[in-house]
Amino acid sequence: MFVFGVAWWELIVRAVVVYVVFFAALRILGKRQLGQLAIHDLVFLLLVSNAVQPAITGPDTSLAGGIVIVATLGALNLVVGRLEMFRFFQRLLLSSPTVVIQHGKYLEDALRHEQVERDLVEASIREHGLENVSEVELGVLEVDGTISIVPSGGRTFRTRHRVRAIKRP
Repeated sequence: MFVFGVAWWELIVRAVVVYVVFFAALRILGKRQLGQLAIHDLVFLLLVSNAVQPAITGPDTSLAGGIVIVATLGALNLVVGRLEMFRFFQRLLLSSPTVVIQHGKYLEDALRHEQVERDLVEASIREHGLENVSEVELGVLEVDGTISIVPSGGRTFRTRHRVRAIKRP
């Protein structure tokens, strides 16, 4: 139960490599919050996580190996979370905001590039108390997957969007 099937350091290397590759794949997939995942995205995540498990553990099925892997992934996740506080790593780890509406018009190339449906943008417009895109000066797809709307004419509206955490420099 506590005897490793492979060297403990190999489990750490395997976990780090799979974490980095999986992180990169999710980063490439685009700006979506967990609640915005389509059913095919969820199926993808579940199947990939199940498929990479043998790549992480290799022939090791010991309890100690599982503990080493969980500790490694947890530590790596904490490190990545801390690195996001630095501008260089923000640019590396996170995408940048994308303008999807400007001067009352959709920017079709940006919508297509970000794989954002007009229905989602129109719902965000309504959430901000506006009726249609012509009332929008600027619409921005933010890094976290939300859509910020700046109305034409300087009017501002408050929404129910909550700030989850405030990062201090």
